[in-house]
Amino acid sequence: MAEGGSGDGCGPHQPIAFRRVLLKLSGQALAGDGHAIDPARTHELARYIRRVRERDVELAIVVGGGNIFRGVAAAAEGFDRATADHIGMIATVQNALAVQDALEDEGVDTRVMSAIEIKAVCEPYIRRRALRHIEKGRVVICAAGTGNPYFSTDSAAALRALELGAQAILMAKREYDGVYDADPDTVAEARFIPEITHLEAIERGLKVMDTTALSLCMDNRLPIYVFKMTGENIERVLSGERVGTVVSTR
Repeated sequence: MAEGGSGDGCGPHQPIAFRRVLLKLSGQALAGDGHAIDPARTHELARYIRRVRERDVELAIVVGGGNIFRGVAAAAEGFDRATADHIGMIATVQNALAVQDALEDEGVDTRVMSAIEIKAVCEPYIRRRALRHIEKGRVVICAAGTGNPYFSTDSAAALRALELGAQAILMAKREYDGVYDADPDTVAEARFIPEITHLEAIERGLKVMDTTALSLCMDNRLPIYVFKMTGENIERVLSGERVGTVVSTR
């Protein structure tokens, strides 16, 4: 499998290219060893995320729920689509709470904010309140997608990134180091793509984000960085180094 980017990593002396970013995590990034939410893997992610805050980068996170429940798949098997999507939103709240717990074990101050009100365990998502948390150095974990059925957590990531003034979306992948022209799991000759535009990704049907999310990012000239989730890669991206695939409006 081809690797995107090069170099020996970056140290804390290197300048930061972004002041505020949104990190999109798939639900599968938390899974492992037969568990929908694997504590060891979740704490590993938390250590990587802590390194972002140690560079004084302001951070919001959107986490998916596919490790627990996939609304689209359930709808295809006979569930009412709106009901299935709401179940999926609740799955993202579970993941957000797991990420919060792991981050706070690492000494990172966090707030979980849900698009669906669940006051006993998290705050409702209110844009101005989320901005205030971020300005105070807290990591805001946005749960429950957009709060609406028929919209994916990719769309939620694009929406929250724009609402919260993020300069980029970081899409951290568990297995792959960027975007390929075919599925590397099934096509041995799949080629790594170091750079592509939002429109090209839409026209070629590449699985970067869904079409709604890509269109929203394209219309607002919001870049997306797709890379393999490691602490070193996060730091390299934050320092402006070319890592993985960059999706942008040229």
